[in-house]
Amino acid sequence: MRASQVSLAQLMQPEHANPLGNVHGGWIMKLVDECGALAAMRHARKRAVTVAIDRMTFRQPIKVGDLVTLTAHVTYTGRTSIEVEVQVEAENPVTGERTHTNTAYLVYVALDEAGNPAPVPPVLAETPEEQAKLEAGRQRQKQRLEQKQA
Repeated sequence: MRASQVSLAQLMQPEHANPLGNVHGGWIMKLVDECGALAAMRHARKRAVTVAIDRMTFRQPIKVGDLVTLTAHVTYTGRTSIEVEVQVEAENPVTGERTHTNTAYLVYVALDEAGNPAPVPPVLAETPEEQAKLEAGRQRQKQRLEQKQA
């Protein structure tokens, strides 16, 4: 899992926010998708496209002037699918105060050169924490598949 880890950081500017100074959720969603896709591609060593985004709940607002850091890593793989966990944190760069704003789980499909779904290597869990993340990812994928059939 660690080999797929990617981190992105971006300073939030006025063009990212509404008139109240809160960053638009859609802007954060875009960054989450970019960070997640990079982790999926790093794992698969292939292009990857988004096929699902699980619930995304914003626990705290992100303000103009905050440094937003996103950290992503693969938590589960199927035959061609890759689940990625993305953690989002906002930091006031003046005070150093950090706030976890949300966690998102996204699913990508790896593509071959012709744009068809391509097999991906399994993700390896090396610690008990990673094993728990892998099992939780397996359960989320099972639920997604059950919902798809309903």
